[in-house]
Amino acid sequence: MEGKGQILAGLTAIYTSWQTLLARLNQEQLVAPVLPGSWSVKDKLAHLWSWQQVSVARMQAALEDGEPDYPEWWHIFAPDPEADVDRTNSWLFAASHAKPWSQVHRDWATQFERYLELTRAVPEEDLLTLGRFSWMGGYALSASALGSLEHHVEHYEDLSTWLASHGYLAPAG
Repeated sequence: MEGKGQILAGLTAIYTSWQTLLARLNQEQLVAPVLPGSWSVKDKLAHLWSWQQVSVARMQAALEDGEPDYPEWWHIFAPDPEADVDRTNSWLFAASHAKPWSQVHRDWATQFERYLELTRAVPEEDLLTLGRFSWMGGYALSASALGSLEHHVEHYEDLSTWLASHGYLAPAG
């Protein structure tokens, strides 16, 4: 099990990596549907923002010792939005696709920074204790944080590799 410091370090590192990658792309590269499935970089970021809403709800609930206030879309696919993740992701794509880049980026960055603040505020024991929160289904709250981290890492690695291999990234420098 990773400690709170390691989790926060990982989250901070991937946030910085994303911001660095995004800064290397121009407006056209951010919004053009060039990725597999006709997604844009903006769509990928909106996807990450949507799913991280769940992690934010859980951290907030932990701080308040209450129940998570999940986003509305979570309830549409209840009891388990991850059971048919392709269907959920398709719905999330349709719900956010028309949003402008500036809004998607601002929403994602603001929420990620809030998530870091919430995670810092949750006591380490509450973060790491198995079964501490009944709504985590026997898992520690850290599983949610690690899931968010892994989701961002997975999409970052896939996206940066794809962009580089297709000539969308100028050499870093």
